[in-house]
Amino acid sequence: MTSLQPLVLIVDDDVRVREALRELLEAHGLAVATYGSAGDYARAAMPEGAACLLLDVELPDINGLDLQAQLAGGDHPPIVFITGHGDIPSSVRAIKHGAVDFLTKPFGEAELLAAVQAALAQDDRARAERAELRGLQGRYGSLTRREREVLPLIVSGLLNKQAAAELGLSEVTLQVHRRSVLRKMGADSLADLVRMAQRLEIPITHSRRGERQA
Repeated sequence: MTSLQPLVLIVDDDVRVREALRELLEAHGLAVATYGSAGDYARAAMPEGAACLLLDVELPDINGLDLQAQLAGGDHPPIVFITGHGDIPSSVRAIKHGAVDFLTKPFGEAELLAAVQAALAQDDRARAERAELRGLQGRYGSLTRREREVLPLIVSGLLNKQAAAELGLSEVTLQVHRRSVLRKMGADSLADLVRMAQRLEIPITHSRRGERQA
């Protein structure tokens, strides 16, 4: 969980809507930043803590749904759409591509706050998962070349003797590398290491590669 105050980013070309939403959200203890266009939002710095994006569908420079498509795949905040011209195809498209909610104006205060809190919680979880993955990647990066060869073999379920044979090592040398891999990766058990390998998308299959020097 982040210690930074949650931030709600509002992108709507209607200044009255922006200010009404700001007043409501700030009254509930949330920090708010507002933008009148997608371009203004794109030029702003990314938030450091948990955030969500309240995004109007009809903007002066781009359709909000098209902006959602452009942001897809990046580490952007979860989106809650707000629109005065909602329709079923648009809402289906928005939710299908990851939006937390699709609210049609006028919407209720409770409905908006519930959507915002759901989006903030989702972003908090995603940030924690990304931080955990970065930590795993850093620990994996500390492994030697030989340890990176040993890791997929031991998580594939091979016995030490079998893994040693795959790499042309003695069983004792393999055990030394195995202990080093567990220690550097911070794994308390083989099961932990298997889960880490899955998060890192390390193949757990093995193939005979012939003898190599230890």
